[in-house]
Amino acid sequence: MTEILNFGTLGVVATIVMLVLFVLTMLTRQYRRCPSNRVLVVYGKVAGSRAAKCMHGGGTFIIPLLQSYAYLNLEPMTIEIDLAAALSKKNIRVNVPSTFTIGVSTSPDIMNNAAERLLGLNEAAVAAQARDIILGQMRLVIATLSIEEINQDREKFLDLVNKNVSSEVNKIGLELINVNVRDITDESGYIEALGRKAASEAINQARVEVAEADRSGAIGHANADREMQVEVARQHAESAAGQKQAERDQRVKVAKFEAEGLAGEADSRREQDIAVATQEALAVQGRKQAEMDQRVKVATLEATAVQGENEAKANIADYEASLAERRADAKRRGEVALANAARDVLKAEKEQELAMLEKTQIAQQMIERQKVEIDADAEAERIRRIAKGEADGVLAKYLAEAEGIRKVLDAKAGGYENLIRVCGDRKDLAPSLLIIEKLPELVAEQVKAIQNLKIDKVTVWDSGGTNGSGHGSTSGFLRGLISALPPIHELAEQAGIDLPDVLGKVKETKPGEGAQGTAPSSPKPSAKG
Repeated sequence: MTEILNFGTLGVVATIVMLVLFVLTMLTRQYRRCPSNRVLVVYGKVAGSRAAKCMHGGGTFIIPLLQSYAYLNLEPMTIEIDLAAALSKKNIRVNVPSTFTIGVSTSPDIMNNAAERLLGLNEAAVAAQARDIILGQMRLVIATLSIEEINQDREKFLDLVNKNVSSEVNKIGLELINVNVRDITDESGYIEALGRKAASEAINQARVEVAEADRSGAIGHANADREMQVEVARQHAESAAGQKQAERDQRVKVAKFEAEGLAGEADSRREQDIAVATQEALAVQGRKQAEMDQRVKVATLEATAVQGENEAKANIADYEASLAERRADAKRRGEVALANAARDVLKAEKEQELAMLEKTQIAQQMIERQKVEIDADAEAERIRRIAKGEADGVLAKYLAEAEGIRKVLDAKAGGYENLIRVCGDRKDLAPSLLIIEKLPELVAEQVKAIQNLKIDKVTVWDSGGTNGSGHGSTSGFLRGLISALPPIHELAEQAGIDLPDVLGKVKETKPGEGAQGTAPSSPKPSAKG
């Protein structure tokens, strides 16, 4: 019985142990830790009204069947933005290539956005979404800034880009880590022109500063030279004075030593003379001679000392005069150097003013002159082209007219050739046929001669007499009227042409022939056939 109980107890214990191991295994398998470079997203049944729970670091228990999990990568992503032809505030299109570094944010609210919008997407898809957002915000920022603000105030430009891009990418759970604008260019060359302008202004300013520095250096150099020359002259003067003073002291001391030596020698000689005088009678004479020599030598030494002092005073006077001359010469050189420096300063100011004048007025006048020359050249070119066009038009007109006349003449020549060929042996018929062709025009010209005469009724009062020519008044009137018309036959005869017989012939009247034996009548054409 005891064994049965022990066996039952062991079974319960084993069951409990197995159950505990199973629970521990389940707990171990369902507990998930979050690495530092990832965000743990727990989705499914989570607390509150959120769709997911995000954690950065630490760990949590995943409830089986109710919850699941996934990870978001926190590694930064680099996106190359080749923004081209973006319209700026002044309607100038610019190219702004840049590099953006983004990543999933660890802020709680932004992490939830990433869990809702980026979970399950690969890095390429996330980068594509971010690129679209960044391009739109970059164009928006550039549209609010001018070229000068974009190119010169980079801090303001990058600050606006950071603010706009960050606020937009945060909506999908990303944060902006870094922005690197590589270069800014424009299609019209405006930025390059601004650079050349800034470089020119910097060069001009540097030239002005160099001129001012050169002027200050020249003035300082002149002042230093003047002070150096004055100091050198003073040092030379002091050195010469000290040298003269040392020479004088040397001569005085030498004279003193010589006098002391001579005095000692005189004393020794005097003692010797005294000693000798005690021995010989000539001691007195030797003593007197020694005294005389002593007085002569003392006087000579005194005279030499006085002469040395006088020479020293003369040398001092010469040195003072030379020093005064040197001081005057140094002062003169200093004033000359100062005047030269002032002249150089005025010359530099003159060159600066000329450069400023050339920059402000002469350059503007040159620009105006070039503008006038360009306008004049354009106007001359326009007039020249208009004149050339008109000349070409006139030439084309005359060429067309000449071509037309040539073709008419060629056609007439061909017609005349055919006419002569048709006439055969009767070449004289050709002029007659041409006259016949022109008869309507000739008749029209004859009609024009009397077409403006308004004759409603003609009444002739004739008394039957004759005028001086033997003709009556009526016949004379008709004769004059007919003779006023250009006769066709006379015209043909003058042209050397025989009219065809169908047009009749002109019958010449002989003198004495007339109507009813009266005066001869005017010739009348008679038609035959």
